[in-house]
Amino acid sequence: MANLTLVQAITLGLQQEMEKDSRVVCLGEDVGLNGGVFRVTEGLQKRFGADRVIDTPLSESGIMGASIGLAMAGMRPIPEIQFEGFMGPAYDQLVNHAARFRNRTRGEITVPLTVRVPWGGGIHAPEFHSDSPEAIYIHSPGIKVVCPATPADAKGLLISAIRDPDPVIFFEPKRVYRSFREEVPEDEYTIEIGKAKVVQEGTDLTVITWGAQLFQCLEALDKLPEDVSVELIDLRTLNPLDYDCIAQSVEKTGRCVVVQEAVKLCSLGSEISSIIQERCFLNLKAPVQRVAGFDIPMPYAKLELEYLPDAKRIAEAVEQCLAY
Repeated sequence: MANLTLVQAITLGLQQEMEKDSRVVCLGEDVGLNGGVFRVTEGLQKRFGADRVIDTPLSESGIMGASIGLAMAGMRPIPEIQFEGFMGPAYDQLVNHAARFRNRTRGEITVPLTVRVPWGGGIHAPEFHSDSPEAIYIHSPGIKVVCPATPADAKGLLISAIRDPDPVIFFEPKRVYRSFREEVPEDEYTIEIGKAKVVQEGTDLTVITWGAQLFQCLEALDKLPEDVSVELIDLRTLNPLDYDCIAQSVEKTGRCVVVQEAVKLCSLGSEISSIIQERCFLNLKAPVQRVAGFDIPMPYAKLELEYLPDAKRIAEAVEQCLAY
């Protein structure tokens, strides 16, 4: 086992897949010589050469279009978009081409690409650098969306994404890129896309989250009375969603709080609330609570942490749900 940060775990996963499969290439702005804005690809160009770790022009549409062409031609490209807010120019390529090509060709052509994207707030970055746009891409049939919270999950899910025959957006919560370490197997391994993880078992209430908010949830649970038993679920994969894990937990506890960084309106939290209403209505003891970012653009650094759900807001939602 190696004691790794999230960044190191992702780098190790990339390195191992590039060694295993010559079809795997990385491309994006500054991913080669500089190792990426967060140094996730550091050292890979020196190891594998400039024809497999490719510094591109400043053009997200071009990066994505080139990656789709490479994938259709049999390669396994891993484009990086420097920040999630810069995905807009690549939206047409992703949603109208990558997501649809399997259906358009009736399965004759697939687009096996993994889009790496630093995601979410909490690092006091400028505008367009701290958004949570996952709902936009979850809404697009044909695209899988993954968002790991821990180094071990990140490595296993990344390898699964690279080997997947369809396009996968791999959101990396940059708030926890280097915030902690955990033991990560050095050998290659995979984690199935579409399977949530029960981080903590409980009987009184279910908390569902993903990405960096997992750690605000853990902090919130520490603030609760010792006799409160909370089940904590890290979704890990946002599309496909682990409906069974969600339903089984809420059927057991009868209460649920969903925690997300994204705005509340038309969000994944809204979908989860609907799933619970449809599948667990007769088991519910209280309305589903949602703790989310506010329905405004992500503010600048001074107010950023006021926008993001924190342990206090989460704990209050849990207490309200328990008291209903």
